[in-house]
Amino acid sequence: MVSEAVQSLLDEVNRVMIGKPETVRLTVTTLIAQGHLLIQDVPGTGKTLLGITLAHAIAADFKRIQFTNDLLPSDILGTSVFNPKTGIFDFRPGPIFSNIVLTDEINRSTPKTQSALLETMNDLRVSLDGVTRPLPQPFMVIATQNPIEYHGTYPLPEAQLDRFLMCVKIGYPGAEDEKRILQEKKLYLEANSVKPVMSVEGMLALQKSVDHVRMEEAIYRYIVDIAAKSRSSLQIKLGLSPRGAIALCRAAQAHALVLGRDYCEPDDVKTVAVPVMAHRLVMASSAYGLARVEESENAVEELLRETPVP
Repeated sequence: MVSEAVQSLLDEVNRVMIGKPETVRLTVTTLIAQGHLLIQDVPGTGKTLLGITLAHAIAADFKRIQFTNDLLPSDILGTSVFNPKTGIFDFRPGPIFSNIVLTDEINRSTPKTQSALLETMNDLRVSLDGVTRPLPQPFMVIATQNPIEYHGTYPLPEAQLDRFLMCVKIGYPGAEDEKRILQEKKLYLEANSVKPVMSVEGMLALQKSVDHVRMEEAIYRYIVDIAAKSRSSLQIKLGLSPRGAIALCRAAQAHALVLGRDYCEPDDVKTVAVPVMAHRLVMASSAYGLARVEESENAVEELLRETPVP
């Protein structure tokens, strides 16, 4: 029953996100694992479309926030406004109070504004004026950034990057897929055509199911060995943190669930290792932009080759 529900969700999102089944699978895996997603790619590849499509497919609330250098934390979290009729301050929630929130070009806002997301992504709540308010469930931040254009941007600090369960690239479509997009451009451009195939309650039940995906002792040891190698590698300045190892473990469990299994295999760990680990590593070289991304991904792939598979 779980596998049928997940497959229906994948099929519906893939109907709009033409030719990107792997990206869609990793995005759904991130949502089921109760994580957040960072998409690093050039404009026009469907980053916003992916977020809208996923939200419609699970009948969830969706908000999009365009990050700019004059964006304030209150523009995201909300603010208290004095009500002259009652004589008290009324809280007006910001767009963060949604199930799926797309933060477009997140690195264009100041560090102060970026930090407004830390509590929401880590604790799923907002604290303002001495009051803590829970966010709706499920809750997922999908952030985008352009790895090419860096004029007027503020690089995400390591603490912020560590809050994202996965970092993925959508990439350009293949020739046949791009021809389909041109032929079915109305479908590709209109995420409103997506039909809900799962309820919010159904997604919450799926998220709880992740905890019951069986992990053998050997799989835990495999993850620990990968993390340890990342910390001793000469080409990596800062290896995988314990939080990163926990993220790798949960992502592997969620990936197994997406594939219809109630147990985790080494291949699940290997499949999610690059999107979970690469953005968390600090490389010893001074590479920047796309070069840094590629170097981190290559380093993770080398770690996987060097670590014995149970």
